[in-house]
Amino acid sequence: MPRDALANPVVLATLGALLERPMHAYQLAGVLAGRGVPANRGSLYDTLDATTRAGWTEPRPPERTGARPQRTPYALTEAGRAELARRLDAQVRTPHQEFPEFLGAVSHLGVLGPERAAEAMAERAVRLTALIAGGQQRLNEALASASVPRLFVIEAEYALAM
Repeated sequence: MPRDALANPVVLATLGALLERPMHAYQLAGVLAGRGVPANRGSLYDTLDATTRAGWTEPRPPERTGARPQRTPYALTEAGRAELARRLDAQVRTPHQEFPEFLGAVSHLGVLGPERAAEAMAERAVRLTALIAGGQQRLNEALASASVPRLFVIEAEYALAM
């Protein structure tokens, strides 16, 4: 098994999603897309194959719903739970230089020319202001609710800070 298949960042997201419940690749793709994780079904099948060979996931008996094709759900194993915890622990403890898409775009901003680049940056600022205001409102509502532990909103706080 190539090491790269298990180094793919989709592995962590896959293990995390399967912690919630067993899913077939199509369900998993939908869950990951809803969380902003870019994973097409082809790469997801490769990821499931690699994690199964590593002993982190296991196929369950195929299921059929209505006239849809038969699909094989995958479940997280105990070894998969341990790997998920190990990876999460390492990622939380160790900061890495991340390469955001915006940084890549800014490095080529001169292609737009001065006027168009200024317009694009101004429009981005307006859109970011609206996104931040909406995110802050949702965060404030969650924090005002006594039933939401702060641990559950750390991701939202990080996203707002970024």
